[in-house]
Amino acid sequence: MTNKNIRWGIIGLGKIANKFATDLASIEHVELVAVASRNIQNANNFAEKYNAKKAYSSYEELAKDTNVDAVYIATPHSFHKEHAILCLQNKKAVLCEKPFAMNLSEVTEMIQVAKENNVLLMEALWSFFLPHFTYVLDIVKSEKFGKLKSLEADFGFHTPYNTDSRLFKKELGGGSLLDIGIYPIFAALATLGEPDAIDASATFFENGADASCDMVFQYKNAKATLKSTLLEETPSIAILKFDKATVKLNRQFHQSSSITIIQNNTEEIINFDFKTIGYNYETEHFNNLLRAGEKESNIMTFEFSKNLINTLDKVREIIGLTYNN
Repeated sequence: MTNKNIRWGIIGLGKIANKFATDLASIEHVELVAVASRNIQNANNFAEKYNAKKAYSSYEELAKDTNVDAVYIATPHSFHKEHAILCLQNKKAVLCEKPFAMNLSEVTEMIQVAKENNVLLMEALWSFFLPHFTYVLDIVKSEKFGKLKSLEADFGFHTPYNTDSRLFKKELGGGSLLDIGIYPIFAALATLGEPDAIDASATFFENGADASCDMVFQYKNAKATLKSTLLEETPSIAILKFDKATVKLNRQFHQSSSITIIQNNTEEIINFDFKTIGYNYETEHFNNLLRAGEKESNIMTFEFSKNLINTLDKVREIIGLTYNN
């Protein structure tokens, strides 16, 4: 069973799906058997590029394909619940791109359907599985440098405002918070846990999608200062201050291959230099869960996914952001 071939399907064939498919090819004992897009030409092109056997113009057809064991869902945020449930009801294991869904109610429903159908379901938040991040989590848990006192994490880039782009479409969950704000929030929850109090403020585009969001999470003995923005390029780093050292996850902290440890006025850079984009780590974890007959990840647990989306819901409430038109 340890080498059982996992036959994958991909629903939604945009930018992230290309990255996922690229790294899937680096993993042993897997096969990309089917891909689906609403546009058959897109599906055919994607299938040819990544050597998939089948190309579908219908997500339903892929979900019903008996040759598919697991489905990676990379459609826009607002469709995650619908497409995950479609696959789960057809007994397909589901790895669904973050954010898991649009709100806690949708995530709870997805988890319930997974349990009813006795099928593996996991949120694809790839950073949780990257070598640099697991290394830093070990530092936090072991208290190697004492207690974690503060976290600063930001994620920002500038993209011209374009209402034709998914990134800015409010009805699809566009805006900074769900797309990139999820990473600083994830970093806070993974290292410090759920906050005791949240303060947040935001700026908005003309169509009501959030352009930037500043957040402060208060804990009994710690604080997290977080930011997401589509208005400017930011350092996009995470700085963790402990009693005895500072640990920095370097630029693009959610996918960085290096960290810096600052202690006693000296800096040590640790490189992790993985050769892939990084999606293979979460995928191999998922494959191993599937081979072992597990129905929930022991790392990206249902509880963590619910806490994450619930925290996003709380921030949205504070800044007055709603997605239903």
